[in-house]
Amino acid sequence: MKGRAIIAIGLWLLCGRCVFALNPALNINQYAHTSWRIPEGAFKGTVYSIAQTPDGYLWLGTEFGLLRFDGNRSVPWQPPEGQHLPGRSITRILAARDGTLWIGTDAGLASWKGAKLTMHPELDAQLVASLLEDRTGTVWAAGLGVPTGRLCAIRAGNTQCDGGDGAFGQMVLSLYEDTTGNLWAGTQSGLWRWKPGPPTHFAMPPGQLHDLTKGDEGELLIAMPGGIKRLVQGRSEPYTVQGFKEPFNANRLLWDRDGSLWIGTLDRGLIHVHQGRAAVFSQSDGLSGNVIFSLFQDREGNVWAATNGGLDRFREFPAITVSVKQGLSTDNDWSVLAARDGSIWVGGANGLNRWNNGQVTIFRKSSGLADDAAQSLFEDDRGRIWAFARHGLAYFANGRFVSVNSVPGGEAHFIAGGQAGNLWVSEHQSLLHLRAGRLVERIPWSQLGRQENASVLEPDRQGGMWLGFWRGGGVAYFKDGKIHATYSTAQGLGESAVAGLTLGQDGSLWAATEGGGLGWIKAGRVATLTTRNGLPCDIVHWAMEDDSHSLWLYTACGLLSIARTELSAWIANPNHRIETTVWDAADGVRLRSTSPSGYSPRVARSTDGKLWFVTGNGVNVVDPRHLATNRLPPPVHIEQVTAGRKVRWQNLSSAAASNPARPALTGDLEIDYTALSFVAPEKIRFKYMLEGKDHEWQDAGNRRQAFYTNLPPRDYRFRVIACNDSGVWNEAGAAFDFSITPAFYQTLGFKAACAAATLLLLWGLHRIRVHQVAREIRAHLEGRTDERLMVARELHDTLLQSFHGLLLQFQAARNLLRGRADDAAQVLDTAIDGAARAITEARNTVQDMRSSTVITNELAQAVELLGKGLAEEQSANGDAASFSIRVEGTSHELHPILRDEVYRITAEALRNAFRHARARRIEVEIMYDARRLRVRVRDDGIGMDAGVLKDGRAGHWGLQGMRERAKGIGGQLEVWSGHGAGTEMELTIPGSVAYGGETSRHSRLPNSKSESNS
Repeated sequence: MKGRAIIAIGLWLLCGRCVFALNPALNINQYAHTSWRIPEGAFKGTVYSIAQTPDGYLWLGTEFGLLRFDGNRSVPWQPPEGQHLPGRSITRILAARDGTLWIGTDAGLASWKGAKLTMHPELDAQLVASLLEDRTGTVWAAGLGVPTGRLCAIRAGNTQCDGGDGAFGQMVLSLYEDTTGNLWAGTQSGLWRWKPGPPTHFAMPPGQLHDLTKGDEGELLIAMPGGIKRLVQGRSEPYTVQGFKEPFNANRLLWDRDGSLWIGTLDRGLIHVHQGRAAVFSQSDGLSGNVIFSLFQDREGNVWAATNGGLDRFREFPAITVSVKQGLSTDNDWSVLAARDGSIWVGGANGLNRWNNGQVTIFRKSSGLADDAAQSLFEDDRGRIWAFARHGLAYFANGRFVSVNSVPGGEAHFIAGGQAGNLWVSEHQSLLHLRAGRLVERIPWSQLGRQENASVLEPDRQGGMWLGFWRGGGVAYFKDGKIHATYSTAQGLGESAVAGLTLGQDGSLWAATEGGGLGWIKAGRVATLTTRNGLPCDIVHWAMEDDSHSLWLYTACGLLSIARTELSAWIANPNHRIETTVWDAADGVRLRSTSPSGYSPRVARSTDGKLWFVTGNGVNVVDPRHLATNRLPPPVHIEQVTAGRKVRWQNLSSAAASNPARPALTGDLEIDYTALSFVAPEKIRFKYMLEGKDHEWQDAGNRRQAFYTNLPPRDYRFRVIACNDSGVWNEAGAAFDFSITPAFYQTLGFKAACAAATLLLLWGLHRIRVHQVAREIRAHLEGRTDERLMVARELHDTLLQSFHGLLLQFQAARNLLRGRADDAAQVLDTAIDGAARAITEARNTVQDMRSSTVITNELAQAVELLGKGLAEEQSANGDAASFSIRVEGTSHELHPILRDEVYRITAEALRNAFRHARARRIEVEIMYDARRLRVRVRDDGIGMDAGVLKDGRAGHWGLQGMRERAKGIGGQLEVWSGHGAGTEMELTIPGSVAYGGETSRHSRLPNSKSESNS
């Protein structure tokens, strides 16, 4: 019950009622205004208090808890796990200079710094109505409670409270420290000056003292029901707000940095007081609600108002608007003229307005104008103001307009003045020429070669006139009654209607076109500036130079400023891309896709250097010398990292969140970041880089998230920088270090194991292939063995038996002829000897075939016998060549066929050496090792020519046959020779082929003694 009573008291204090009349405002409506409304889902409930911590965040105390706000979104604040705030509704918050956030609730006070939440039980069950940090760093908390309210001072963790004696009544509502260090407290019992010195009480009229602040002259102002009071010499008296005769319920007070007083009321919205003038901004003007709970000015100068309907922000526009809210007769303005006396004339559909020092005078038909609708305006060299209304032309003299009856009514699109009092008027049918106020010449447009009126007139310094045209486009130079030069697309001008002409300080002419960019003409030279050269868009309504000779353009995409240096660089080099500064709708500039008016002038430069231009919805005013520029770089924060669709880290600005390691296989990585500039959050631009992956900055525009997928394991640093609406960058930005832990299959050990397994597999495949080749060669040799056995059998069973039979017949014939014919006997004896020799040779061949299939054979012994035999044969013929053989390694038994082929290759090499090389020394080396069998034959003879070594001697097949035999058994034969350098032959056979399978071959070779001995 006690808690409900406290809440009821608080709501009663916040929701008082008052009715009063409001006058039209001048200033507050010219601020940029943005609302975040509760019914639109911006917040869950009412915002009661606003604070900004040193890191740049805005904090909002609401009826449903504490929110952190970055201008783009609000995030509910959660206390540390296992802790909670004293109450759910946040009534007051304070950001102290040391970064502590003090949180006042409807049931007590807490403070939060870093990750620590501290409770202050001295204010338990108190509704905290006000918080203040004085110049010494002491935090003061004021509360409402039953039976008494309290005022507590908190210093270095110690809390001292007063009010238990009932001196304050049930509530302390407001606190204020003035410039001299006095602490003031507004209570139910009245006003107290609490320090320095003993507390002093000042009686006040009945009513709650909602807020306190300083006055114009340093006095104390008190917001109360019925208006504002001020304390003068210890007594309260009314504080007069100019323009308000009826009382109003003041609830909150704020002096901004420009010296304006903002007054929040309980039922009428905001009152803005500046330089003695007051203006009201209420729900009917767009305010989110008429009950103001809190006023706050942030570090960038934005003024915030928390209302019963949401949150509102006010800031200064670079381009302010003057409209009916400032006293103009209409927002449908057609022309604007800056007079030499400093006044501004605005013509529109409902009269002609003269703005002079903020005061507006309206002229209509009753003031001498031909009609209430004022079209084009002009000031002549005598200072007279000319205005063309719908029914004729008039000039201003002695406070009234005087009509010029000689000029017919209709529409005058442009009025321009020449020298010697000449006046030129562009109307539908003709170009009118006036001198001394009288019409002296009417020149039909057809006489000038045009079928339309000129949209723009611009006099030059030589007495001529530049004409710009709508439908046909183009520019013409008119002088002495005729056209002297024309410029169109053929000369390089943009192909579009000419909406504006302006003569530059250097005599050049700038032509604004409605779609063809900005034309430049000087001394017959023409160039056009378009989007290809850096313009944001090609629709240009007008161009105007300011006092510093920079060029200003009103375009479809905003108001542009181009520095003189940029223009000069482009004129010198038409391919130069210019740099521009752009102000758009967010800066108060009304955007138009077509020209806002068909009358003139549409832009004017006043004597103070300001640019005034019509927009079709009021008049925009820009001061090139005092543009509202945000020079504070925005603080940048990384708020949250999501990995694998789970939030892994938050509030990464804190040291506790530095350098975390992301577990393996967490999927996509999403990083949320923000920058804290509340002037125009939608115009903040971001760039980010992930060091370890990105090679350059990524331009994110105004997107506040970065996404990465499939990042390999390593250390990373994510960096983000941002710029505010004025292009001021925070180059330091924010950074976040993290590591991706590799999965087991991404570790170095796993990769090494995979590499080893791959090498082992390749080695195994190689060994399998070698065995396959060896098997194929052995199968080939065994096939040849079977073939030899078959041939041996055939020789034994057929040819040899036939020779035996034939020999018997020859012997019988010889016996029959014995003693009868000596000659016949001699012939038969010769035949018998030949047959015997054939039988012997056939038997030897069969024996050789049989013996070559026997396992037990010795290659070295056979080669040695052959070499010695060839040496003896050569020695018998009278030649002397030495022969030697050397065996290295342990002798291996060879496959009979392979041994036979090796022997035949070696034998061929020896025969060539003994018979053709003329060698004195011949050597044979046989080398056995585990990897290979190698046989070398060397001589020191005459050698062979290169051609013979490559292709062999014509008609001889010895060398080619040796190579074929080597290839057939899986070996490689190399022969080196040179003229007079001897010859070396080397046969190499892999060990797996030469030695493999000795045991298995025994079962496949025949073993028939009867056949081998035949």
